[in-house]
Amino acid sequence: MWQAQVFTLYPEVFPGPLNKGIYGKALLKKIWNLKVVNIRDYAEDKHKTVDDTPFGGGSGMLLKPDVLAKSIDQNIKNGERIFYLSPKGKKFDQKIAKDLCKEKCINLICGHFEGIDERILTTRNIEEISIGDFVLSGGETAALVLIDSILRLLPGVIGNDMSKKDESFENGLLEYPQYTKPLIWEKKGVPEVLLSGDHAKIKGWRLSQSEAITRDRRPDLWQKYNKKN
Repeated sequence: MWQAQVFTLYPEVFPGPLNKGIYGKALLKKIWNLKVVNIRDYAEDKHKTVDDTPFGGGSGMLLKPDVLAKSIDQNIKNGERIFYLSPKGKKFDQKIAKDLCKEKCINLICGHFEGIDERILTTRNIEEISIGDFVLSGGETAALVLIDSILRLLPGVIGNDMSKKDESFENGLLEYPQYTKPLIWEKKGVPEVLLSGDHAKIKGWRLSQSEAITRDRRPDLWQKYNKKN
């Protein structure tokens, strides 16, 4: 059973949407498990202080390394990977999602304030990871995104595993346009090739559409795709 363990100051955020739909069903089937650790529980003073001002000055507060370390040391087994969700981390993508779904357990630290003490990253071998080039108020939303992208890759979560083969990023391209009933909607029809029944032509059309969309919207992906092909 795959497990995500989340370290947060706001445990009430979880499981949130991960308890609904196919993920909720998979949770009940014990395909995956979620454990949430409240970092504040490991603060030792009467005020349960988890943050303090940065040395050298500057705005904002930092999560204290002693409190965070205590929460980590009492909940993580040797060999488990630990990730701190940070805008300066390595960018998360589909390849990393595929790698992480093979782990038995991943640990996610949700930061707040201005970040965390650098020493905790080095002493606990914590990897920094980012879901994109933007800043959030905390790591909880990023943790939900990361877990979501991994869960759908676990065997038994999505009913038809073949449906994942043509999705964006699976072959280095963005996904082609999709259409469903009604055939005519607001005077707009469906591309004729999709009604032809010719599977080879449909496959070719979808590939050409994926290539065109990727070339237009994600030149970085298009460049990588061209190098491989």
